Amino acid sequence: MNDKNEIRLGQSIELLKELHILTRDGKMNQDSRRKLKQVYHLYQFIEPLLKEIQKDHLDIQLVDHGAGKSYLGFIIYDLFFKGLNNGSRIYGIETRDELVKKSQELAQKLDFPGMSFLNLSVADSIESHLLPARIDIVTALHACNTATDDAIHFALKKHAKYIVLVPCCQAEIASVLKKNKGKTLAKNTLTEIWRHPLHTREFGSHITNVLRCLQLEAHGYQVNVTELVGWEHSMKNELIIAQFKNLPRKRPTERLNEVLQELGLEEMSTRFFTSL
Repeated sequence: MNDKNEIRLGQSIELLKELHILTRDGKMNQDSRRKLKQVYHLYQFIEPLLKEIQKDHLDIQLVDHGAGKSYLGFIIYDLFFKGLNNGSRIYGIETRDELVKKSQELAQKLDFPGMSFLNLSVADSIESHLLPARIDIVTALHACNTATDDAIHFALKKHAKYIVLVPCCQAEIASVLKKNKGKTLAKNTLTEIWRHPLHTREFGSHITNVLRCLQLEAHGYQVNVTELVGWEHSMKNELIIAQFKNLPRKRPTERLNEVLQELGLEEMSTRFFTSL
């Protein structure tokens, strides 16, 4: 297929070259083609949310946590924010200073004035005066281990209307399951689900996202979980989209606490808090 046919209308060719999705002569290899397909597929879920926000107010404030090289932020800005002159802004939050500086330089080079990149921890980003009080949408693409939970924490504190998560590796729950396995093995047959090390890792990853969804529901969000088609090379292809609708909180709160207790994960209750 012609590479040009795979690039969305209006997409900056210069941006794709700077992100090394396109070579200097405008070609794509198989890995770059897959990467672009993935980001476009995720953008298809995010674009309708941006349009919904605009029905309430024109300016959109988006925060991308664990931004890394900011592939997602740059693509969203180029396809949606670039033509907006109304105070809309994308903030990339990243703890690695060298990546923040590279993204700042690229945004300046491409003349993307509505992008900011901040070297902040989650705790600092919640309190930072460099971020607005109102955040409309929070994204976290493959934010590893507890970084996804940090993004959720930020979004809840900021009362974000939308939260879009593609979780990555999750080891914290698995380590707690492993630690407590001996104590629960005799009294709870459910422990068989994660008795073997491979199952511990897989079940830990799965239950982490279950707990995240319950946590979001316990804060009044409507949660949808789907699969990102086109991410076949990765097991981490789960997409969680949450929209704040001020839904009843009692039942998901009870269920979350019951799951923690049933699986011997009570010590994780502070991670999956249900009240601010």
